[in-house]
Amino acid sequence: MNKFRVLLLSILLILATSCATQPKQPYDWTAFEAADPRSILVLPVLNNTVDIDAPLYALSTLAIPLGEKGYYVFPVNTVKIVLEQEGLYEGEAIKELGTQAIANLFGADSVLYVEIDQWDAKYAVLATTVTVDINYMLDDKDGTRIWEEDVTMNYTPQQNSSGNPLADLVAAAIVAGITRAAPNYIPLMQQANAKAFVTGTRALPNGPYAADNK
Repeated sequence: MNKFRVLLLSILLILATSCATQPKQPYDWTAFEAADPRSILVLPVLNNTVDIDAPLYALSTLAIPLGEKGYYVFPVNTVKIVLEQEGLYEGEAIKELGTQAIANLFGADSVLYVEIDQWDAKYAVLATTVTVDINYMLDDKDGTRIWEEDVTMNYTPQQNSSGNPLADLVAAAIVAGITRAAPNYIPLMQQANAKAFVTGTRALPNGPYAADNK
């Protein structure tokens, strides 16, 4: 019996060790530090979803958090207009042009590509969950990838209980219907940006114009 217990404990210990989550390796900032970007050119967002409005909504949220991190951010609307004057209307066409050509056009130190992989609202059992999945990629002016991050954010509106189960069901159905019909993606996009640039494990280092550097 004792031998059996020892054997059982040994098996459990092996299983526990093999299933343990391995710690993530620290992000390699070598390329970023070598590039030492002072300015960031935010390109029109590449959209991999069916929502045609998603790129404009996403683009409108990017400049402020990057500026607050201490980087000079080229005015996104001006960048969009200049690119359109060059015949570059779609994110994919801009990406194919190449980082070096785009950076030279504006005199930028780095270029930020943003891709939307998910941007939708799904209804399930009297609740609507709004989801955004954003891929961020920062290249230096020579085209070297110096930073990247992928962020997924979800939001499901919570309905406070009134003490009346039937009224709560009706209220939940109304809230879910409104959210599904007109989901508000902007707060989720802002949260995704905050996680990518400020609070996440791969948050960008402060730029040269950050308040902490003054």
